Amino acid sequence: MSLADDVIAQLAFGTDGLVPAIAQQHDTGEILMMAWMDRDAVRATLAEGRAVYYSRSRKGLWRKGEESGQVQALIEFRWDCDSDCVLLQVDQTGVACHTGRRNCFFQAVRNGKIETIAEVAIDPKQLYAK
Repeated sequence: MSLADDVIAQLAFGTDGLVPAIAQQHDTGEILMMAWMDRDAVRATLAEGRAVYYSRSRKGLWRKGEESGQVQALIEFRWDCDSDCVLLQVDQTGVACHTGRRNCFFQAVRNGKIETIAEVAIDPKQLYAK
């Protein structure tokens, strides 16, 4: 059995074959994004040393940054006490969010109202221009 097989055996995937994955900047603790992983994504992430997720819209593997260049290099792969959520500690190149923001958590309730708490750092048209 490989390391990836050992890790996969520890994880509690949902009935859809997926497990939620949180990406966190390894040195600052900033939560960057949440995505999904299937068994193949776990294998690819561990083998390639970069974040690979399962895209529910594409119905296949999605290598973070494959279109935008905003790659997440894997520093550490963790999972929670119930084995039903993984935490990828990564080194994020550029922005993590497809909206061009550093992270996907840019909306908040503050002082009783919804606020945008992070502005766009790079125009998404530049990220995905091909």
